Amino acid sequence: MKSRESLTRLKEFQVKEKQRQLNQLQMMMAEFERMAKDLESQIAIEEKKSGITDPSHFAYPTFAKAARQRADNLQVSIRELKVQQDAAEIALEEVKAEFQKAAALEERDSSVRLRA
Repeated sequence: MKSRESLTRLKEFQVKEKQRQLNQLQMMMAEFERMAKDLESQIAIEEKKSGITDPSHFAYPTFAKAARQRADNLQVSIRELKVQQDAAEIALEEVKAEFQKAAALEERDSSVRLRA
């Protein structure tokens, strides 16, 4: 009987941990998106100052080139985090199902003990 209770607690812990990981991924993605937007606005300001908007132009601002590269890198990271988020959502659903099974077994066992 105790093993079912500990199994239920373990599954509950796993659900909370997976949810925490998913929330952390979502926060990272939101932060990266905010950073990319900031970089894009900085790029626009630099391009406006210089009057050159073509990154391949020889006089294109160095800061704008570097900021554009950082923004591109952030977009790549966001896409990779999205893949991780999808996997984390699937794992969370699996762990939730396992938790529900364990909780149902524990409830069944406790009702059997009460009848006995």
